[in-house]
Amino acid sequence: MRCPYCGSVDTQVKDSRPTDDSSAIRRRRVCDACGGRFTTFERVQLRELTIVKKSGRRTLFDRDKLTASIKVALRKRPVDEEKIERMINGVVRQLESLGESDIPSVKVGELVMEGLKHLDDVAYVRFASVYRDFRETRDFADFIGELNADDAPPPQRAKK
Repeated sequence: MRCPYCGSVDTQVKDSRPTDDSSAIRRRRVCDACGGRFTTFERVQLRELTIVKKSGRRTLFDRDKLTASIKVALRKRPVDEEKIERMINGVVRQLESLGESDIPSVKVGELVMEGLKHLDDVAYVRFASVYRDFRETRDFADFIGELNADDAPPPQRAKK
């Protein structure tokens, strides 16, 4: 593993342990060259996933990019890091379980929106505003109206 501080490839693992949800191995490392300490995570990857963009362009799936976009939506929201990590793990597992190596970007967006909907309403709306390309305030109002309609209880039948 290359040191993020000096670039040396001579690093040693000092401590390894599973993460709280046992989905990864957390490794504490130290660089022999500069003495820098850093953490890496090792996860199981079932297959190489390729994301197919709306334009047709193809790019390798990047978990860090997914994590960054979710964290932008959740910025300054009171959501526990463990819940965020569980949601990200769930999205990745769902993508891997589709059984295909080419995944449309639309599918990734849908899975993230579904996860955020159950995690935090504000983050859900933030992500949707970018994902669905809201152009004006009416787009927000319409989306929130749909969200509230989905949460409303079914109408009661009149008793005879």
